[in-house]
Amino acid sequence: QVQLVESGGGSVQAGGSLRLSCAVSGYNNKYNYRAWFRQAPGKEREGVAAIHIATGRTYYADSVKGRFTISQDNADNTGYLQMNSLQPEDTAMYYCATHLVGLTWSDSDKYTDWGQGTQVTVSS
Repeated sequence: QVQLVESGGGSVQAGGSLRLSCAVSGYNNKYNYRAWFRQAPGKEREGVAAIHIATGRTYYADSVKGRFTISQDNADNTGYLQMNSLQPEDTAMYYCATHLVGLTWSDSDKYTDWGQGTQVTVSS
């Protein structure tokens, strides 16, 4: 059984930083992707970043390029999202996902396994 557990969310002021973690168990396929999504109240879930587990190739939404960094520690099967220069519009529930069955990293419908989410709140 695949389990993803996010942690590291919290409340920060604009310009601050947070580091989210995603501990994964029961999934060892390196030839697939690990991704972060977020969903703000009243909005659709959007892809934030993704990483190919084996190659380390990364993908980012335009809104977070240059501010967020996705990484993966294959030794302990944990993913990370370093978020810098946070802005109020980054406020959302952040989810970790894995096992992409489609072609587009940012298509949330094509991931089969999800964590429960961790809340990020950025105040101005």
